[in-house]
Amino acid sequence: MATTADIRNGLCIELNNDTLRVIDFQKFQVGRGSGKVWTKLKSSTTGRVIEHTFQSGQAITEVRVERRKFQFLYQDEDGYVLMNQETFDQFTVPTDLIDNGKFLKEGDAVDVLFHAAKETLLSVEIPATVVLAITYTEPGLRGDTATNTLKPATVEGGAEIRVPLFCEEGDLVKIDTTTGAYMERVKK
Repeated sequence: MATTADIRNGLCIELNNDTLRVIDFQKFQVGRGSGKVWTKLKSSTTGRVIEHTFQSGQAITEVRVERRKFQFLYQDEDGYVLMNQETFDQFTVPTDLIDNGKFLKEGDAVDVLFHAAKETLLSVEIPATVVLAITYTEPGLRGDTATNTLKPATVEGGAEIRVPLFCEEGDLVKIDTTTGAYMERVKK
């Protein structure tokens, strides 16, 4: 049995007959009282994000999780279609179980988390960074480099990000998938 001292980002726990994944947490002490642990949790069944506060030292039920590699094939109206790289089985994942799925392109490898005891899908983790081609952006003004100005751009998959003025259509850019922020231009 784990306690609140074991809470970390990505930990899966059982709470109120639901399996929840810790997205964010913060430990704090108020005056002379006992400490508290504030958490932001994402439900694996509904996809909703809730906030919950635990007393410091409170027992929590940790869920044993298995991580398996899958390949993203395509997206349709039902969700994202993934293929197991060992057995070649395909299944569809609802869009609310993948954070920032708009940054996925066909053939990308993703980690799928399963509840080890129940064999149920918990969540899908995409890579921390991806390299995508810019499909549309307005041309930048020549000589406008005095400030760190950004312009909107559309990348493969339809996601819209903000890029520096020197980026053009067809350029490959590295993107942080957690924030959706431009990181750098990649040489072809």
